[in-house]
Amino acid sequence: MTQGRLVMAAGLGSGLGALLRYGLAVLPWGSAFPWATLLANGLGALVMGLIATLARVPGRWRLSPMAQHFWLAGVCGGFTTFSLFSLEVVELWQGGATGLAASYLGGSVALWLVGAWVGILLGERLKARWRLPRG
Repeated sequence: MTQGRLVMAAGLGSGLGALLRYGLAVLPWGSAFPWATLLANGLGALVMGLIATLARVPGRWRLSPMAQHFWLAGVCGGFTTFSLFSLEVVELWQGGATGLAASYLGGSVALWLVGAWVGILLGERLKARWRLPRG
């Protein structure tokens, strides 16, 4: 497998992830709070934990290196958006909404960690359920 193919897989996945992320951004949230970014980063952490756990040896899914680059670095990486999150925190802070900025910052980090943890737990449970009997 060439490095170029891995880069291509990650690039294609990133495009798909970015389109999904944009889909969240155009929903009418009806609030100044950046719900779309919070949701994208939380879901992205959960899905990344789930896929990484299911693909980990001994895993249920036998994801090739190209598939791993597509889903993890690509789709999840393109769907989540730390740079936008950073900008939103700074803009809230500069706009005088320091309490909201601090809540968004702390809540986001907590959500990402919980999302990754839940994804890993879910992946481990699914792997245990799918194990074939020995014999």
